[in-house]
Amino acid sequence: MTHNGPMPLVLGPVLRRVVGDTATIWAEVDRPGTVRVRAGHAEGTAATITAYGHHYALVQVRGLPPGAATPYQVLVDGRVEWPPTGEREDRAGASARTAVASEEGPDSDRPASVIRTHSDGAPVRIGFGSCYRPDTPLSPPDALSAYAERCADDGDLPDLLLLLGDQVYADERGKHAQSFDGYAALYREVWGQPAIRWLLSTVPTAMIFDDHEIVDDWNSSAAWLADVRKDPEWRARIVNGLASYWIYQHLGNLEPGELAADPVLAKVTTARTDATEVLTDFAREAARGSAVPELYRWSYTLEVGGTRVIVLDNRANRVLDPDARRMLPPAEWEWFTREAGGDCDHLVIGSSLPWLLAPALHHLEALTEKICTVPGSRRSAIAERARRAFDLEHWAAVGASFDALAEVLADVAGGGGPASVTVLSGDVHHSYVARAVLPGAPVHQVTCSPLRNRVDPAMRAMLRTGWWPGVRAGVRRIGRLAGVPPQRLRWRRRAGPYFGTAIGTLVLDGRSARVTIEGAHTDHQLAPVLEVALS
Repeated sequence: MTHNGPMPLVLGPVLRRVVGDTATIWAEVDRPGTVRVRAGHAEGTAATITAYGHHYALVQVRGLPPGAATPYQVLVDGRVEWPPTGEREDRAGASARTAVASEEGPDSDRPASVIRTHSDGAPVRIGFGSCYRPDTPLSPPDALSAYAERCADDGDLPDLLLLLGDQVYADERGKHAQSFDGYAALYREVWGQPAIRWLLSTVPTAMIFDDHEIVDDWNSSAAWLADVRKDPEWRARIVNGLASYWIYQHLGNLEPGELAADPVLAKVTTARTDATEVLTDFAREAARGSAVPELYRWSYTLEVGGTRVIVLDNRANRVLDPDARRMLPPAEWEWFTREAGGDCDHLVIGSSLPWLLAPALHHLEALTEKICTVPGSRRSAIAERARRAFDLEHWAAVGASFDALAEVLADVAGGGGPASVTVLSGDVHHSYVARAVLPGAPVHQVTCSPLRNRVDPAMRAMLRTGWWPGVRAGVRRIGRLAGVPPQRLRWRRRAGPYFGTAIGTLVLDGRSARVTIEGAHTDHQLAPVLEVALS
């Protein structure tokens, strides 16, 4: 069947969660209607959600067979729209037009989109990475597209794709996306690329934002927030940014039971004809972050086989009070500690910002935080400028939370539970593996970034020298003189740093864990650059 007109399926389908015999599939269509997904004898149907002039569906497909890969179709108002046939084009407009190329039609060599349910006892494979900027100068190799093409060629699919921040760059190229339409166009620009669109349609994908989904340095400090609120465009940017993130990324992170309990989704579906006002009110309140008594939790948990994955919000709900800086507010931290303490074979923490940095950089961030706590001083103003200029905003710059995370992971590792504890991160535009010196199960920081971006030579040199013992000792000594408490936790580098575009794969098999970081080359091929056994 070939369409003569535009394709109603504007974006997607995106396979988001597979829990037991139920899968969740997200899609954007060009009109209000009914979206149905058929996968063998399993199926699900949902009416669209309308907001900001766009139309979305989140379909739960129930009754999938265990341990199987089932091809599926997406129907819009009874007509099959996925898999595509022939050449189609979305209706996003000339500025954000996304072609669904004819190679995805009958002559495509990509396999059909499938929903795979996990087999008991089978290894768990998690692909991960961060920072995808489609218009990067000098066009660095695209690790995500290369990964998608390889998955299509060899059929070796991960159980989960974890995207750890900066899925879109709303603050680059002078865009400063302020309208919902502007944000929506950014998602279409990335997710509408044929190879990536196929990958997202057939690999369950979880996501978390970092700063560039809104603006660089988002919520890095109270001083930053005070300054940005002086910008008359800020209110529209943060409200539309959070509303679009809730629709395009966060909604699909929730498992079926959580969807039923989500207060925002309940209001959105009740609105029926148009949920714009509901989402605007929600985003306006969520933009206040930890100042709101009843916080919306962006962090979430998912299970794959015997592996527990806890993905943490490092941005929206930060406590920015200079005297009580925290990465997460108290109630959300209590939720995290409960989730981390549950039974599992392996514990994986998804954090857009690395927990363990190069030691010299860690001590520099701790020093900057210490100086910035003296309000009104000239040194504090200089340190605040340095914090923003050099992105000194990671866990090390929120010392209380860095220590608290170390305590939680030490308790988990020493409790005789999981065989490994791994923190997966992105953001810093290079890749490395470090191990925390703790008793019990091995605890690692694995950082993989970027999927498609670059780091300039000066920053590359800074990141590399941050691992040098002499530089580490010197910065630590300066910190001690400034009153920075001594850092009790120690860690050592096991691999890296690697500075090219890359994507990682974490493999958890029984009680063993290993990670491979693959670099992308100009011929769109991937090759291992870092390989480490984690347990």
